[in-house]
Amino acid sequence: MLSLPSALRIHLAVEPVDMRKQFDSLWALATQRLREDPREGALFVFGNKKRDRVKLLYWDGTGAWVFAKRLEKGRFSWPSGSDVVKVTLAPEALTMLLAGIELKDGCRKAWYER
Repeated sequence: MLSLPSALRIHLAVEPVDMRKQFDSLWALATQRLREDPREGALFVFGNKKRDRVKLLYWDGTGAWVFAKRLEKGRFSWPSGSDVVKVTLAPEALTMLLAGIELKDGCRKAWYER
């Protein structure tokens, strides 16, 4: 699991993204669709249409990082909204989202329980 600093700004793209996109395409989405500059140190979160894959884009000052996660079962809990392009998350909320915790109810989704 990732350990994220509490001061880290996290922008989650609400609309689905083609998971074949890599560094340059994700960078373009962050700047054009989300209207943010990745060089300012924020973490960008993108998900696919089925919500079973996620990619994170991060600039560390020397280069861009792309992290990816694919779920074997279930889906990520994802915000929705027709007028919303991005959602700003706290690092704790992203950690919970990636761990399978339903952000709305604050409990683990049934597919994650062991």
